[in-house]
Amino acid sequence: MKREDIRNIAIIAHVDHGKTTLLDGMLKQAGIFRTPEKMQERIMDSIDLERERGITIMAKNTAVEYKGVKINIVDTPGHADFGGEVERTLKMVDGVLLLVDASEGPLPQTRFVLKKALELELPPILVINKIDRADARIQEVMNEVYDLFIDLDATEEQLEFPVLYTNAKKGTAKTDMSDLSRAARDETADLQPLFETILKTIPAPEDNGNDILQLLVTNINYDDYVGRLAIGRIFSGTVKVGDTVAMVKGDDETTKTKVTSLYTFRGLERIAAKEARAGDIVALSGIEGITIGDTITSAETPMPLPRITVDEPTISIVFQVNTSPFAGKEGDYVTSRNLRDRLEKELLYNVAIRVDFSGTDSFTVMGRGELQLAIIIEMMRREGYELAVSMPETITKTIKGVVHEPMEILVIDVPEEYVGVVTQKVGMRRGKMQKMMNNGYGRVRLEFRIPSRGLIGFRSQFLTDTRGTGLLNHLFDGYEPWQGMITKRQTGALVSDRAGKSTIYALFHLQPRGALLIKENTSVYEGMIIGENSRDNDLDVNVIKEKKLTNIRAANADEALQLIPPHIMSLEQAIEFIKEDELVEVTPQSIRLRKKVLEANKRPKIRKE
Repeated sequence: MKREDIRNIAIIAHVDHGKTTLLDGMLKQAGIFRTPEKMQERIMDSIDLERERGITIMAKNTAVEYKGVKINIVDTPGHADFGGEVERTLKMVDGVLLLVDASEGPLPQTRFVLKKALELELPPILVINKIDRADARIQEVMNEVYDLFIDLDATEEQLEFPVLYTNAKKGTAKTDMSDLSRAARDETADLQPLFETILKTIPAPEDNGNDILQLLVTNINYDDYVGRLAIGRIFSGTVKVGDTVAMVKGDDETTKTKVTSLYTFRGLERIAAKEARAGDIVALSGIEGITIGDTITSAETPMPLPRITVDEPTISIVFQVNTSPFAGKEGDYVTSRNLRDRLEKELLYNVAIRVDFSGTDSFTVMGRGELQLAIIIEMMRREGYELAVSMPETITKTIKGVVHEPMEILVIDVPEEYVGVVTQKVGMRRGKMQKMMNNGYGRVRLEFRIPSRGLIGFRSQFLTDTRGTGLLNHLFDGYEPWQGMITKRQTGALVSDRAGKSTIYALFHLQPRGALLIKENTSVYEGMIIGENSRDNDLDVNVIKEKKLTNIRAANADEALQLIPPHIMSLEQAIEFIKEDELVEVTPQSIRLRKKVLEANKRPKIRKE
């Protein structure tokens, strides 16, 4: 039996194509917000990091009502590193809004999310967004999307998708290309065509035919009053407050428990409910120990649903206790126990990572990419944790006695004048060009196939080479035999040989040696990296040296020393910069680079071994 009063849909797209902005418009036009103060931009991006970076990290769900039909909407991340969020949320819905930029067209993550949606046989609605861009190429983008569908072996039925043209910022949608010029002038235009298309295209949820409760948990949240909340969709049966239910975990272990509270969603709020049935997306409390992928089912006749599966991680970073001389000065959580507890908590929410807890003071965290792991580290430092992290490494597999490594599809969009330098740098990292396309706007799109380890440390170099004008995206693309050696950072490090505070005098005289990474009057310790040597060897330097006093006056004695502004690295840049024998020290207030072995007289011995 179908429930015509509900539609469940996810918004999927590449990063920065306008998913969250479109959702803002849908919430506002559905009358969710009545006061202007609540109507800030990117409403669904509730995490500080999401607002700062302009990307969605965690998948979130909301609901609006249109013509008496409740539309549950899931906003998914657009970056490939957070693909695990996309995979699990697609289990909750019956169709997708595929959002594509009117200029950029389909990009790597577009392919990834669409492939997942087609595999689950979810009907798509194509939304071409940002139609107001001066470089919009709507017809070409439509053709590229059709080519992508065919390339992904879409069925004839899946190819019959409706198309809408939107300006998410203004909150307008049109179904006909001839209306586009008029839409730009029409101030009364709204998203009504989009709502109508959702009702027509997205199938109503259907009970799978039995009365046995089956609810797949796809998200976990926490409330200070009711405790842990399990969020998921009911596929069959009904659930009421006070019901005794069974929780089935991955090893088919079954635990009986009671539902203490039940919520549905409206806008950004949870609404208390007494009962919910097949098709509803709900939040339940009172179920201790539940994790993503578990099934809540009937206590008498338990019937678990297939667990959520995600692609394997490709990158690993070692998280360890901070052992620097400055350890414990800035953070609240500094022990290995604190680190272990925090990573165990992360595993409850994040299905795309794995953690090896076999170490005592260090733990290997595996994820989809540098960005995903950097976000976890950044969240931890903001929560008051201190830790040290190693250089990222790729996770290899041995297949039939041969070592295989993960490969990536790398898509680069750059101005024409940088094509040569980018192609050269990617080639040095074992990248092979697959496609090259000039759209005629002075920019060229390049597509490469490259080992995942070739991308470690590449982003910073790429932005420097392209003067910040290049766009870089990548997507996991299977395993291939080891591609050979890849040259890493060619330069050495300037390493402080003693503790103290850096002086202008010392830094000024170190500038010819290389690029500085710290300012004057910065507290340093022996083994801390204070700069990048222009040569390939490490150099121990005295960064606290002061000018000797003299009673002899010279013509230039009082001349002010001018320092070149140092390169203060972000967390991601620091992780990309370090070598095998180096660490990034992360605290709530500081990001420092250091050698694994701090004492200068011990480092050469370690290197020889």
